[in-house]
Amino acid sequence: MTGPRNPSQPKDQRPLLRTAIPGPKSQALRAREDAHMAPGLQGYAVMAGIVVDSARGSAVSDVDGNQYVDFIGGINVNALGHSHPRFVADVSRQLAEVSVGSFTSPARVELVERLAARPPARGVHRLQLYSGGAEAVESALRLAKSHTGKYEFVSFWGGFHGKTMGALSLMGSTFKDKLGPMVPGSHQVPYADCYRCPLKLQYPSCGIACAELARQHAKVATAGEIAAFIIEPMQGTAGNVIPPREFLPAIKSVAKDVGALFIADEMITGLGRTGKTWGVEHSGVEPDIVTLGKAFGGGFPLSGVLTTDEISQAKPWSIPSGSSSSYGGNPLGAAAGAAALRIIEEEQLTENARLVGERMLDQLRPFVDRYPFVGFVDGAGLFLRIELVRDKQSKQPLARAVTERIFHECVRRGLLTMTYSASVRLQPALTIDEATARTGLGILTEVFDQVDAQGWWKP
Repeated sequence: MTGPRNPSQPKDQRPLLRTAIPGPKSQALRAREDAHMAPGLQGYAVMAGIVVDSARGSAVSDVDGNQYVDFIGGINVNALGHSHPRFVADVSRQLAEVSVGSFTSPARVELVERLAARPPARGVHRLQLYSGGAEAVESALRLAKSHTGKYEFVSFWGGFHGKTMGALSLMGSTFKDKLGPMVPGSHQVPYADCYRCPLKLQYPSCGIACAELARQHAKVATAGEIAAFIIEPMQGTAGNVIPPREFLPAIKSVAKDVGALFIADEMITGLGRTGKTWGVEHSGVEPDIVTLGKAFGGGFPLSGVLTTDEISQAKPWSIPSGSSSSYGGNPLGAAAGAAALRIIEEEQLTENARLVGERMLDQLRPFVDRYPFVGFVDGAGLFLRIELVRDKQSKQPLARAVTERIFHECVRRGLLTMTYSASVRLQPALTIDEATARTGLGILTEVFDQVDAQGWWKP
């Protein structure tokens, strides 16, 4: 395989460990921060205990001089690799000229034209800009209400669309416990996770029964006022779950039959992560509305809503200031987005994700036979999944105490990866080269060998 086509990013990056992890400087700075920072930060950042000093490509360095291979990638935000020089130059240049305000800027013109040149579906090119994922999702919900005149929404088990109230009400997990009451008209139905089928069936003999259940739910459990179905083409927070190809078209059919729109939440799957520009391309489904973020800003907080000419005209969403944001579409954010899209295209990062992801998946698939605690491996591009189980028959997830221990062992060896959950998610930068990816997987193999040899996984 040829290496990545992005010549500006470092290659064959490896850990460099100078102190125990976390080192003394990290511990001291964390203690100072902990005296004032509110709880509730990202779990992996708290658990690792390190204080970051710098980062390049797929390597992160802490204040003690230790370097780590980064498979977390800011939970899919770090598509370009850390401190990509072209991105840094473009954003710095814009910052020196003008950074705030809602006026049209050359950067924003480039941004909208680049997105329109590679839309997620025919005619889905009208863009509104925001600064965070949940903000874009909330706007998409308002747009669907404005266009349809309806107020109910259907989301999916395992789904994650943000932590603001409308998005939270559509979350398909226990995360929302104790945070109710939820927004009226919010419904959840099963997602097609065929490894852990919610209906206890087998694919393909199931006939995509979960989609039929969604159809029945829309018919008998709602008030007949469904504005939209909102779905991740592949679920990220649930554990990088990839549904069968038939699932999204089946849900689109249900939405069409009840007069609802189809919202594809492409925050994680959009812009190259899965080896295609858009997650919906794997199934061929054409959404009415798309939300995007994460890779969109190249590390700068940027999100957006894409839709058609017709839907974008709906009022009150389309009236002046009806769908705007104080930060959305400012010159600095637009320059970041335009730079990210330009780099993804010109350095062929989507193709790199496909190629390196295939090689990583080839290394990971034998884990199912090699380790008694690995139940399932799957992936699309650099969107990879490992299921850790106590028993392969029952598929009972590995205990949290064990997975956190695995996480710490990885960090101690110089690998940052989301092994603290039984549903392991691997999502390095789209710029990662095969040698660096192989190094990271080598560390993961070393830790898994230890888990097996010492029997950590046993109940």
